[in-house]
Amino acid sequence: MIKAVIFDMFETLVTLFEGRTYFSENMAEDIGADLNAFRKAWHESEHDRSIGRMTMKDGIADTLKKIGMYDAGTVDRLFEKRLAALGDTFSAIPRASVELLKGLKERGIKVGLITNTFSDERDLVRASELFPYFDAAMISYEQGVLKPDTVMYLKIMDEFGVKPEECLYVGDGGSKELYAARDLGMKAVQALWFHDRAFEPHVPCNELPEFPHAMKQAEIFDFI
Repeated sequence: MIKAVIFDMFETLVTLFEGRTYFSENMAEDIGADLNAFRKAWHESEHDRSIGRMTMKDGIADTLKKIGMYDAGTVDRLFEKRLAALGDTFSAIPRASVELLKGLKERGIKVGLITNTFSDERDLVRASELFPYFDAAMISYEQGVLKPDTVMYLKIMDEFGVKPEECLYVGDGGSKELYAARDLGMKAVQALWFHDRAFEPHVPCNELPEFPHAMKQAEIFDFI
Protein backbone atom coordinates (compact mmCIF):
# COMPACT_ATOMS: atom_id res chain seq x y z
CA MET A 1 0.00 0.00 0.00
CA ILE A 2 1.35 3.39 -1.01
CA LYS A 3 1.46 5.76 1.96
CA ALA A 4 3.73 8.47 0.52
CA VAL A 5 4.30 9.98 -2.91
CA ILE A 6 7.61 11.78 -3.39
CA PHE A 7 8.09 14.17 -6.28
CA ASP A 8 10.91 15.77 -8.19
CA MET A 9 10.23 19.46 -8.93
CA PHE A 10 11.59 20.60 -12.30
CA GLU A 11 10.15 18.92 -15.40
CA THR A 12 7.81 17.05 -13.04
CA LEU A 13 5.61 19.55 -11.21
CA VAL A 14 6.82 22.62 -13.11
CA THR A 15 8.86 23.12 -16.25
CA LEU A 16 11.77 25.45 -16.97
CA PHE A 17 10.66 25.49 -20.61
CA GLU A 18 7.67 27.74 -19.94
CA GLY A 19 7.86 31.32 -21.22
CA ARG A 20 11.38 32.72 -21.25
CA THR A 21 14.34 30.38 -20.84
CA TYR A 22 17.72 31.60 -19.67
CA PHE A 23 20.51 29.07 -19.80
CA SER A 24 24.30 29.30 -20.11
CA GLU A 25 24.20 30.02 -23.84
CA ASN A 26 21.89 32.98 -23.20
CA MET A 27 24.22 34.41 -20.57
CA ALA A 28 27.23 33.97 -22.82
CA GLU A 29 25.44 35.68 -25.70
CA ASP A 30 24.34 38.57 -23.50
CA ILE A 31 27.92 39.46 -22.58
CA GLY A 32 29.57 38.49 -25.87
CA ALA A 33 31.55 35.63 -24.32
CA ASP A 34 32.87 32.56 -26.06
CA LEU A 35 30.18 29.93 -25.50
CA ASN A 36 32.51 26.99 -24.91
CA ALA A 37 34.64 28.92 -22.44
CA PHE A 38 31.58 30.22 -20.61
CA ARG A 39 29.95 26.78 -20.39
CA LYS A 40 33.14 25.18 -19.14
CA ALA A 41 33.53 27.74 -16.34
CA TRP A 42 29.80 27.66 -15.57
CA HIS A 43 29.64 23.90 -15.14
CA GLU A 44 32.73 23.87 -12.93
CA SER A 45 30.69 25.56 -10.18
CA GLU A 46 27.49 23.55 -10.71
CA HIS A 47 28.10 21.12 -7.86
CA ASP A 48 28.88 23.89 -5.36
CA ARG A 49 25.85 25.88 -6.52
CA SER A 50 23.68 22.81 -6.01
CA ILE A 51 24.75 21.91 -2.46
CA GLY A 52 24.76 25.32 -0.84
CA ARG A 53 28.43 26.24 -1.13
CA MET A 54 27.68 29.01 -3.63
CA THR A 55 24.67 31.22 -4.23
CA MET A 56 23.57 31.81 -7.80
CA LYS A 57 25.23 35.23 -7.74
CA ASP A 58 28.43 33.64 -6.45
CA GLY A 59 28.32 31.16 -9.34
CA ILE A 60 27.84 33.86 -11.94
CA ALA A 61 30.67 35.92 -10.45
CA ASP A 62 32.96 32.89 -10.36
CA THR A 63 32.25 32.16 -14.02
CA LEU A 64 32.90 35.72 -15.12
CA LYS A 65 36.18 35.85 -13.20
CA LYS A 66 37.37 32.61 -14.81
CA ILE A 67 36.76 33.94 -18.31
CA GLY A 68 38.20 37.37 -17.50
CA MET A 69 34.92 39.30 -17.81
CA TYR A 70 33.99 40.01 -14.20
CA ASP A 71 31.97 43.09 -13.44
CA ALA A 72 29.59 43.45 -10.49
CA GLY A 73 26.95 45.12 -12.63
CA THR A 74 27.09 42.27 -15.11
CA VAL A 75 26.60 39.76 -12.29
CA ASP A 76 23.46 41.58 -11.20
CA ARG A 77 22.15 41.84 -14.76
CA LEU A 78 22.59 38.14 -15.53
CA PHE A 79 21.09 37.18 -12.19
CA GLU A 80 17.99 39.32 -12.77
CA LYS A 81 17.47 37.89 -16.25
CA ARG A 82 17.70 34.36 -14.91
CA LEU A 83 15.29 35.23 -12.10
CA ALA A 84 12.81 36.64 -14.60
CA ALA A 85 12.88 33.39 -16.57
CA LEU A 86 12.32 31.39 -13.39
CA GLY A 87 9.43 33.72 -12.66
CA ASP A 88 7.79 32.54 -15.87
CA THR A 89 8.12 28.95 -14.66
CA PHE A 90 6.47 29.59 -11.31
CA SER A 91 3.84 31.94 -12.71
CA ALA A 92 2.59 29.11 -14.92
CA ILE A 93 2.34 26.20 -12.50
CA PRO A 94 -0.10 23.79 -14.17
CA ARG A 95 -3.41 23.42 -12.37
CA ALA A 96 -3.00 19.69 -12.95
CA SER A 97 0.09 19.71 -10.71
CA VAL A 98 -1.77 21.55 -7.96
CA GLU A 99 -4.76 19.23 -8.23
CA LEU A 100 -2.50 16.20 -8.08
CA LEU A 101 -0.91 17.28 -4.80
CA LYS A 102 -4.27 18.39 -3.41
CA GLY A 103 -5.86 15.06 -4.34
CA LEU A 104 -3.11 13.06 -2.66
CA LYS A 105 -3.47 15.08 0.53
CA GLU A 106 -7.22 14.53 0.51
CA ARG A 107 -6.59 10.78 0.36
CA GLY A 108 -4.40 10.98 3.45
CA ILE A 109 -1.21 10.25 1.51
CA LYS A 110 2.01 11.95 2.57
CA VAL A 111 3.46 14.23 -0.11
CA GLY A 112 7.19 14.81 -0.34
CA LEU A 113 9.70 16.70 -2.46
CA ILE A 114 13.27 15.77 -3.35
CA THR A 115 14.87 18.29 -5.68
CA ASN A 116 18.28 19.40 -6.87
CA THR A 117 18.25 23.19 -6.91
CA PHE A 118 20.37 26.33 -6.91
CA SER A 119 19.73 29.17 -4.46
CA ASP A 120 17.38 31.14 -6.72
CA GLU A 121 15.37 28.04 -7.57
CA ARG A 122 15.14 27.12 -3.89
CA ASP A 123 13.71 30.53 -3.07
CA LEU A 124 11.01 30.27 -5.72
CA VAL A 125 10.16 26.67 -4.83
CA ARG A 126 9.58 27.68 -1.21
CA ALA A 127 7.49 30.71 -2.24
CA SER A 128 5.37 28.76 -4.72
CA GLU A 129 1.74 27.69 -4.26
CA LEU A 130 2.91 24.08 -4.42
CA PHE A 131 5.10 24.24 -1.35
CA PRO A 132 2.38 24.14 1.35
CA TYR A 133 1.25 20.77 0.01
CA PHE A 134 4.56 19.09 0.90
CA ASP A 135 4.70 17.30 4.23
CA ALA A 136 8.49 17.25 3.89
CA ALA A 137 10.96 18.75 1.42
CA MET A 138 14.53 17.71 0.79
CA ILE A 139 16.23 20.46 -1.23
CA SER A 140 19.82 19.86 -2.32
CA TYR A 141 20.87 23.48 -1.70
CA GLU A 142 19.80 23.08 1.93
CA GLN A 143 20.75 19.45 2.46
CA GLY A 144 24.26 19.63 1.01
CA VAL A 145 23.78 16.51 -1.07
CA LEU A 146 22.54 15.78 -4.59
CA LYS A 147 20.38 13.12 -6.17
CA PRO A 148 21.03 10.31 -6.95
CA ASP A 149 22.72 10.05 -3.54
CA THR A 150 20.13 8.23 -1.44
CA VAL A 151 20.62 10.36 1.68
CA MET A 152 17.62 12.57 0.93
CA TYR A 153 15.45 9.56 0.04
CA LEU A 154 16.29 7.89 3.34
CA LYS A 155 15.74 11.08 5.34
CA ILE A 156 12.31 11.72 3.89
CA MET A 157 11.21 8.13 4.48
CA ASP A 158 12.40 8.38 8.06
CA GLU A 159 10.48 11.63 8.52
CA PHE A 160 7.34 10.03 7.11
CA GLY A 161 7.83 6.80 9.03
CA VAL A 162 7.35 4.68 5.91
CA LYS A 163 9.14 1.78 4.24
CA PRO A 164 10.47 1.98 0.66
CA GLU A 165 7.74 -0.31 -0.66
CA GLU A 166 5.17 2.14 0.74
CA CYS A 167 6.59 4.98 -1.39
CA LEU A 168 5.93 6.06 -4.95
CA TYR A 169 8.62 8.26 -6.50
CA VAL A 170 7.63 10.47 -9.45
CA GLY A 171 10.18 12.31 -11.58
CA ASP A 172 11.23 13.07 -15.13
CA GLY A 173 14.29 10.87 -14.60
CA GLY A 174 17.09 13.43 -14.55
CA SER A 175 20.06 12.88 -12.23
CA LYS A 176 19.32 9.12 -12.26
CA GLU A 177 16.67 9.79 -9.64
CA LEU A 178 14.39 6.95 -10.69
CA TYR A 179 17.17 4.38 -10.47
CA ALA A 180 18.02 5.55 -6.95
CA ALA A 181 14.39 5.25 -5.89
CA ARG A 182 13.98 1.82 -7.46
CA ASP A 183 17.20 0.49 -5.98
CA LEU A 184 15.97 1.49 -2.53
CA GLY A 185 12.79 -0.49 -3.10
CA MET A 186 10.43 2.33 -4.02
CA LYS A 187 7.96 2.17 -6.88
CA ALA A 188 9.21 4.65 -9.48
CA VAL A 189 7.27 6.32 -12.32
CA GLN A 190 8.70 8.52 -15.06
CA ALA A 191 6.73 11.73 -15.58
CA LEU A 192 6.63 12.55 -19.30
CA TRP A 193 3.99 15.27 -19.49
CA PHE A 194 6.63 17.99 -20.07
CA HIS A 195 8.94 15.75 -22.08
CA ASP A 196 8.31 17.34 -25.49
CA ARG A 197 9.21 20.85 -24.31
CA ALA A 198 12.90 20.37 -23.57
CA PHE A 199 15.54 21.07 -26.18
CA GLU A 200 19.20 20.11 -26.51
CA PRO A 201 21.52 20.37 -24.73
CA HIS A 202 19.10 20.82 -21.82
CA VAL A 203 17.06 17.61 -22.05
CA PRO A 204 17.21 16.27 -18.47
CA CYS A 205 16.44 12.67 -19.39
CA ASN A 206 15.35 10.56 -22.32
CA GLU A 207 12.37 8.22 -22.11
CA LEU A 208 13.35 5.25 -19.96
CA PRO A 209 11.76 1.93 -20.97
CA GLU A 210 12.74 0.37 -17.61
CA PHE A 211 10.06 2.39 -15.81
CA PRO A 212 6.31 2.87 -16.15
CA HIS A 213 5.35 6.21 -17.68
CA ALA A 214 2.73 8.83 -16.88
CA MET A 215 1.73 11.15 -19.71
CA LYS A 216 -0.55 13.31 -17.55
CA GLN A 217 -0.41 14.32 -13.91
CA ALA A 218 -3.73 12.66 -13.11
CA GLU A 219 -2.36 9.28 -14.21
CA ILE A 220 -0.26 9.17 -11.03
CA PHE A 221 -3.41 8.17 -9.12
CA ASP A 222 -3.42 4.94 -11.16
CA PHE A 223 -0.14 3.87 -9.52
CA ILE A 224 -1.35 4.20 -5.94
